[in-house]
Amino acid sequence: MEESKVRKPEGKLGVLVVGANGAVATTFIAGTYAVRKGLAKPIGSISQMATIRLGKRNENRFPKIKDVVPIVDLNDIIFGGWDIRDESAYTSCQIAEVLSSSDLEGIKTELEQLRPMKAVFDQNYVKRLNGSWIKTGESKWDLMMQLREDIRHFKKENNCDRLVVIWCGSTEIFIEMGDIHKHLNKLEQAMKNNHPDVAPSMLYAYAAISEGVPYINGAPNLTVDMPAIWDLCKKNNVPICGKDFKTGQTMLKTVLAPMFKTRMLGLSGWFSTNILGNRDGEVLDDPGSFKTKEESKLSVINTILQPKLYPELYGDVYHKVRINYYPPRKDNKEGWDNIDIFGWMGYSMQMKVDFLCRDSILAAPLCLDLVLFIDLAQRCGFSGIQSWLSFFFKSPMHDENTVPEHDLFIQSIKMKNTLRTIIGETPVDFLDESMD
Repeated sequence: MEESKVRKPEGKLGVLVVGANGAVATTFIAGTYAVRKGLAKPIGSISQMATIRLGKRNENRFPKIKDVVPIVDLNDIIFGGWDIRDESAYTSCQIAEVLSSSDLEGIKTELEQLRPMKAVFDQNYVKRLNGSWIKTGESKWDLMMQLREDIRHFKKENNCDRLVVIWCGSTEIFIEMGDIHKHLNKLEQAMKNNHPDVAPSMLYAYAAISEGVPYINGAPNLTVDMPAIWDLCKKNNVPICGKDFKTGQTMLKTVLAPMFKTRMLGLSGWFSTNILGNRDGEVLDDPGSFKTKEESKLSVINTILQPKLYPELYGDVYHKVRINYYPPRKDNKEGWDNIDIFGWMGYSMQMKVDFLCRDSILAAPLCLDLVLFIDLAQRCGFSGIQSWLSFFFKSPMHDENTVPEHDLFIQSIKMKNTLRTIIGETPVDFLDESMD
């Protein structure tokens, strides 16, 4: 693709966040405001901080991505969204206790002016939360139509050229893909019939895509990971991506597991546990929501290690994942990993990792990058699953004919090669990618 064929990022980009008053969302929004006012640096953001190699290594061309790829300027972003609490983003930041008062002071005015629209919420799908700022309707179809109206109204009122919707809401209970998720007409009828396997997140996704708006699924919910939604994307020429932001423990797995496989070291067991005290931790304390998260986390190792190819090394791995709600930690998550490996002649070894991280601080730059890159995809005319954005997700989306890539470094190369193609540069061969 030649760069001239990519629509330029002109006008304002509206970013509608589902779960706009949550810890991840407010950290993302507040941080973006702070960066564009020169009060903070966008550390952790690929789109803002990373360079990209163009041409051969000896050409010494390493510009920043934001200087050569036509992504939106941060000053052209307008935030909005939905939440189950009617409070300003400033109040929500104070409640979340992720950012300090001194960091919030310089962006207080912007945050105080930002309030959410009423959300579509059903406690049957997120049992540990209670919503007071919620929509009512005769059916799920009616609620979805209200969301479509919200999208149209926001775009008009804020004079936006384009929109993106990103889910930063809580993890819903586990829903197994059924027949209604495989056919667009059946999904539409299920909404009208209030089918229990149509979760609120699916209503947001259907509404966004129907309005021609790209959708990012930051949770492990089924949401857009189904043929019915893929058909809707094809019909409306809309890009989607997901699922479940890859931030802490799983990010480490996508680095360590490839290392074991590359060295042909065996793996007998991997035990992972977390303590977390924010709203996400409270939600995941419910077995139904944890099941959804567990499925996302467990998929990583098996996909990377390919046990069918290496049964002697990875054919009998015991993989256990636990998440424990511990209020005193608030947003400061701690993840412990005990990894039992074996090497030459079968002798056992161990690796132990203790990652004390900040959940929302790690997720916020991912939100920014995904918003900018999926808007780029829309302007390129891409539609459907954006596999080149797998870098950002625990359980990357894929269709029935493809296998997801989990290796962080391969994901990075694929992402940057897509960006190179977009700007008319030659993709870099994997064997020649010692400097990216």
